[in-house]
Amino acid sequence: MSPIKLQWSLEDSELPTDVPSTSLTTTTVSTRSQLTFWPQWTHHGKNLACQLRKDGADGLLSRETVRLDVKHRPKLKTEVILGEATVKLKTEVRPGEAYVTEGESVTMTCQVISSHPECQSLSWRKDEKVLKKQEPPQREKTLVLALSRVTRWMGGKYRCEAHNEVGSEVSEVDLQVHYAPEPSEVQILPSPAPERSTVKLTCLSQANPPPTNYTWYHNKDTLWDKTDKSFQIPEVLLSHAGSYSCLAQNSLGLGQLGQAAELDVQYSPKEVTTVIQNPTPIREGDNVTLSCSYTSSNPRVTRYQWMPQGSWKELLPGVVMIQRVPWNAVPFTCAACNQWCSWGRPVSLQVQYAPKGVEILLFSPHSEIQSGHSVLLQCNFSSSHPMDVRFFWKKNGTFLKEGRKLSFDSISPEDAGTYNCLVNNSIGQSMSEARVLQVLYAPRRLRVSISPNDGVTEGKKAVLTCESDANPPVSHYTWFDWNNQNLHHDHQTLRLDPVKIQHSGAYRCKGSNHLGVDQSPPSTLTVYYSAQTISRQVALGLGVCLAIIPLAFLGVKLHHSWKRIQSQQGLQENSSGQSFFVRNKKIRRAPVSDSPHPMGCYNPVVEDSISYAALHFPSGEHDAPRTGGAGTPEARRPSLHRDNTVTYSVVQKHQVGDYENVTPRVLEDDGLHYSELVHLGFGERPLRQEEVEYVTLKR
Repeated sequence: MSPIKLQWSLEDSELPTDVPSTSLTTTTVSTRSQLTFWPQWTHHGKNLACQLRKDGADGLLSRETVRLDVKHRPKLKTEVILGEATVKLKTEVRPGEAYVTEGESVTMTCQVISSHPECQSLSWRKDEKVLKKQEPPQREKTLVLALSRVTRWMGGKYRCEAHNEVGSEVSEVDLQVHYAPEPSEVQILPSPAPERSTVKLTCLSQANPPPTNYTWYHNKDTLWDKTDKSFQIPEVLLSHAGSYSCLAQNSLGLGQLGQAAELDVQYSPKEVTTVIQNPTPIREGDNVTLSCSYTSSNPRVTRYQWMPQGSWKELLPGVVMIQRVPWNAVPFTCAACNQWCSWGRPVSLQVQYAPKGVEILLFSPHSEIQSGHSVLLQCNFSSSHPMDVRFFWKKNGTFLKEGRKLSFDSISPEDAGTYNCLVNNSIGQSMSEARVLQVLYAPRRLRVSISPNDGVTEGKKAVLTCESDANPPVSHYTWFDWNNQNLHHDHQTLRLDPVKIQHSGAYRCKGSNHLGVDQSPPSTLTVYYSAQTISRQVALGLGVCLAIIPLAFLGVKLHHSWKRIQSQQGLQENSSGQSFFVRNKKIRRAPVSDSPHPMGCYNPVVEDSISYAALHFPSGEHDAPRTGGAGTPEARRPSLHRDNTVTYSVVQKHQVGDYENVTPRVLEDDGLHYSELVHLGFGERPLRQEEVEYVTLKR
């Protein structure tokens, strides 16, 4: 038994199929073949057959046929007739192009070659505008579009559109109208062009086919080296500015010159300068007017800037006033600005001013200046305009000398002080800061000052100050009294509080620093009795005077008795009187001798009326030698063995001289009156209690 097979065919053309599948049952054998393919619009109306065949000449056993019904959009065919020429275009290949010269006629035909279902509409369109339409199409299914005397504006894409229930189909015709170049235009980018920027110039001319050659003109002069559509200026300058035009040419001929384009080269202001409008010279503190000028600018100048910046007063655009110009004014410059700023060269004001930075320089070989050293002071200044200057020196505000240098070969303390250096020129004068010149020296001119004064009442306070002249100041003080005894007090002031009578005397001080030592001459402190002391003394004096009055009468009687006895015995006793003195306005000190001394009182309040009483006593069994008021020794004499009563009084008036015991040249009755104690008789005087009574009388 021969094998059988299934075979597919389309219009008697065998189609490739898959391997058939066979299925078996107890009663039948089944074979199955499946065909898969994608029908095209060209398969519409064709027969598709399935055949059962066996090998051999008469192999067809059976056949089943179906007619394909493929629905599809309309299929178009386009033809373009250019004059007598015909161009056939098939849309299934690509959009067609047709070339025509301006002025010729064009006929475009669109035909539906297949459509299932039938085409419902057919139209020509250009730029979405319907030029011609059939609805429904005629039996021929052809639509013709005729264009007579084509112009350049008729060029473009024409579309033939057909539509049925499945969809739409489009066929395009790109109609290219050839014509000679139109009048050209020049495009300049960028425009306006900043100076030194890159500029591109392009010649624009409508032509079909496009121009192949160009001629360029600058300010009507031919640029022979420029033949391309575009060219660049890498770094545009002012010389490139001006009008540009071009002429285009294609295969149909030369075009025409169009309107020229202007190359506007913009730049910052040129040759900017700063001008000083003031008459020269300019002095410190003057008002200066500056103006900013330039030669050209594109675009125009809209603003100005100044350096250095400040609150300058703008009088006009580009004109400013600098009020009270400083001596150290920096150079000024201005900028004129449009879109860009151009700065001029700085201009110096050349301000004239008095010397500045005046200072004193000190030159000395030693770190500290001591009396006797050499010292040099030099006057310096930092700047001056003009530079012709003179130098002057002042000490403590007083003119000293002229000259730049001030030298001291051997400086002294008197040279110390405050120095100023003055430097002047034709503009003015400047003075340095004060320079204090310190000269170190040992203490000198020491003196003791007494406060409140050199006469102080006892009980009050006395302050002794050791005044000195030294640099550095005295660091150590030493005090001495009238006996040259060290008081072991090392401060500048010596306080006596309260002051006593025994503080009276001469005081001196020593002062020292690390350079030396000096001492003062003595200064005397006088301490007076206080009012309380005087009151006590007066009261005591009055009591004594009251006691002396009865003794005076007894003394007179004894005196007469003594004369009688003296005349009888012929004895003449040498009397020894003791005198004393009190210096005016001074305090009487107690005697330091242990020998018998007078007792008395002194009242400083009644200086002009001094009353004094004194009594001398023998020192022992025999009278010892003693110094009298005048300083003469007295002879010894035996004591008397009798009880003698003695009254002794002294009445003193104001002395013309300084001391009471100085005998005046002319004896006067109202001078000094003495009473003397006279021992009467011979032999020893019995021991008894000595009694003294004295009285002070005031006049």
